[in-house]
Amino acid sequence: MTRQHRERSVVRLPMSRRALLKGALVTTVVSAIGPDANARSDGPPPLGSARHQFTVIRGARPIPPVPVPRLDGKPIDLTAFSGKVVLVNFWATWCPACKIELPILDRLQNIETRANLHVIAIVTDRVSRADVASFARNLKLRHLEVGIDPGGLVARAGETTAPDTPFGLYAMPITYVIGMTGQVEGYLAGEVDWTSDEARRLLDYYRRRGSG
Repeated sequence: MTRQHRERSVVRLPMSRRALLKGALVTTVVSAIGPDANARSDGPPPLGSARHQFTVIRGARPIPPVPVPRLDGKPIDLTAFSGKVVLVNFWATWCPACKIELPILDRLQNIETRANLHVIAIVTDRVSRADVASFARNLKLRHLEVGIDPGGLVARAGETTAPDTPFGLYAMPITYVIGMTGQVEGYLAGEVDWTSDEARRLLDYYRRRGSG
């Protein structure tokens, strides 16, 4: 992996946005299990981006039953996927790393269509629906379910007036894993190859937990 590739793997938010993340980062300290706990033999297998490792969450609050609009106008209900592992990816059109990761997630959804996995990619910046549709076409995204959440209905960056949510925007992109029972299991910040063997082992771990 080249130095240039590593540097663009995680897009750092501008300082004005970093200020918004202060409250969310405090929540991370309270709710996330530390690196030593992640390494336990009974925990999930490791998976990392260029600068971050998958972080397990404990004591997560329920997913808010807030409908997220899709590109076609129909709502996405994040509570309606019981019996599947769900990847919820938050991205933005200004994020170079997102342009790399979104096609990977699109391929993953195509590969795993019948394997108890559902991938949802939710755009967070304030752009028109037409701009999001054009962006998705340019990246040739054919299998992903794309949601639009510019108002922070389900994800937050710091303190907002939005409904309480387990999804914090600590970096961009960031992907959350929801287990088969609907519990938010953890998250990974930065661009990741979700079709890799390491990612498959992580997803299989949560599929086994749901089926047992």
